[in-house]
Amino acid sequence: MISVKLRVLVVVAVVAASSAGYWWLGRDADQNGPLMLYGNVDIREVELAFRQPGRLARMVFEEGAAVAPGELMAELDSQPYVDALAATEAEVQVAEAGLDKLRRGNRSQDIAQAEEAVRQAQAVFRNAKIEFKRQDSLLESGSTSRQAFDLARSAHDQAQAKLASARQALALQREGARSEDIAAAEARLLAAQAAAAQARTALADTRLVSPSKATVLSRVREPGSMVNATTPVYSLSLRDPVYLRAYVSEPHLGWLVPGAAVTVHTDSSAKVYQGRIGFISPRAEFTPKSVETTDLRTDLVYRLRIVVPDADDGLRQGMPVTIHVPRGTNGQ
Repeated sequence: MISVKLRVLVVVAVVAASSAGYWWLGRDADQNGPLMLYGNVDIREVELAFRQPGRLARMVFEEGAAVAPGELMAELDSQPYVDALAATEAEVQVAEAGLDKLRRGNRSQDIAQAEEAVRQAQAVFRNAKIEFKRQDSLLESGSTSRQAFDLARSAHDQAQAKLASARQALALQREGARSEDIAAAEARLLAAQAAAAQARTALADTRLVSPSKATVLSRVREPGSMVNATTPVYSLSLRDPVYLRAYVSEPHLGWLVPGAAVTVHTDSSAKVYQGRIGFISPRAEFTPKSVETTDLRTDLVYRLRIVVPDADDGLRQGMPVTIHVPRGTNGQ
């Protein structure tokens, strides 16, 4: 008798367990109700650092402060960078002056001086030529010595060479700088301008600004500290936009498409946030055995990103959230 009762109890228990299991597995598969997903607010942090080394002159915000995009947060002592910029700008002025000089050519006074040198050389050459001819005639008649004739010829040749040299100097004065010299001067100017641009960038980098809407998590350094480039001075928690991370099983993956609207709930507030699916991972986060049966494939889980554009302080990083996906999101 006891054995029969025991068998009945076992059968009842098995039926009850089976019914509960079917209810549990099918509770999210309600054709009229929304799909319920669970996730967390993504933790998105930024460590702010200067691109230049120097002495920290100013820290504007304390921990917990809210900052806007582009807001000044810290400054380095900028005097060394101001001095470096002044030096590079002076180099630019020197290079500009040198290029200007080459492009304008020689001064009119320099050209006039070269013309006068040509006239003087012509006068000397004329006298030397006349003397050379006279000595040549006297040599034929025997009225002069061979030595006097040779001296006259040498003076003639020297005067001719000096005249040719003076004419070449005048041509150079009139032509001005060589194109190669102008090109080199232009290159020097470009190099000086690039150095000045780098100095201006370095000076601008002594001011550290917020990259986006955020909350100060930690103030790492204090004024007076020497910091290297890339040394963090603030740690920020990004607030806009807020991203949620959730997971969906493979059977429900067909419900979801990027851009679909969802609602978001938290345990700490009755407020309902509006969001949209921004990203669906193309691969499963947890991969089962390489050879999968139909049952094993249902255990695949895919990561989602939900974007909440109108978030407030009610959604804090790491907070658990519940996401409702309306039925028919994919057009079914």
